[in-house]
Amino acid sequence: MTGTRSAAWDTYAQSKPQRRRSNATGETTWFNWTQYPDHGPGAEQLSLSLGGRVLDLGCGSGGNLAHLATLGMRAVGVDLSPAQLAKARERWPDIQGMELHQCEALDYLASAQPFDAIYSVFGAAYFTDPTLMLPAVSKRLKPGGVFAMSQHPAVPGCYGCQASYIPRGPEDDPAVVKRWDHEPETWEALLAEHGFTGGTAAVLPAPAESRRRIGTLLVRGIRGE
Repeated sequence: MTGTRSAAWDTYAQSKPQRRRSNATGETTWFNWTQYPDHGPGAEQLSLSLGGRVLDLGCGSGGNLAHLATLGMRAVGVDLSPAQLAKARERWPDIQGMELHQCEALDYLASAQPFDAIYSVFGAAYFTDPTLMLPAVSKRLKPGGVFAMSQHPAVPGCYGCQASYIPRGPEDDPAVVKRWDHEPETWEALLAEHGFTGGTAAVLPAPAESRRRIGTLLVRGIRGE
């Protein structure tokens, strides 16, 4: 199953261009929680101090991770796709403090050292059962550490495990991966159930100037003491 999922994300990687070289303000690295450029909150959501140890679950081509490393964090990323990690290494070869691993998120969390923050931007946390992911994350967060994740909001009435289809070309069936969709109130209850305090889940609206109207669900909690 892992091989099938890895191949699916390799296919996805091939369809996505590299992050542009600079954002609207001319920065060469930046943090973006949403699917829209230059929109939404940034790395402050993670409440990190200089030298903090941070983990990206499903780091993809590494843009957010590279930004955290340039801010002086010890930034660790895991991704199932070798193609995505190859893009990260190609784009960010000289970034100090950035560490990449090719593996399943839950496998890495099973033996990782503690982190000051763990996050996932349309990444592995979106595609893993939260009843497995949240306790695994909690075990690897330091007390008071932040967990945050972003993903598409659930389609009304379509909750729990859903299917995502990744195109593989005109002659092939799409690859299928599972994702987990919940209403914000359900995410807040799940955070509380698994030992997170101050849990919040809210949909960030799409930019006013965009023709697309789908917002971004941002979920955040703090590991209890």
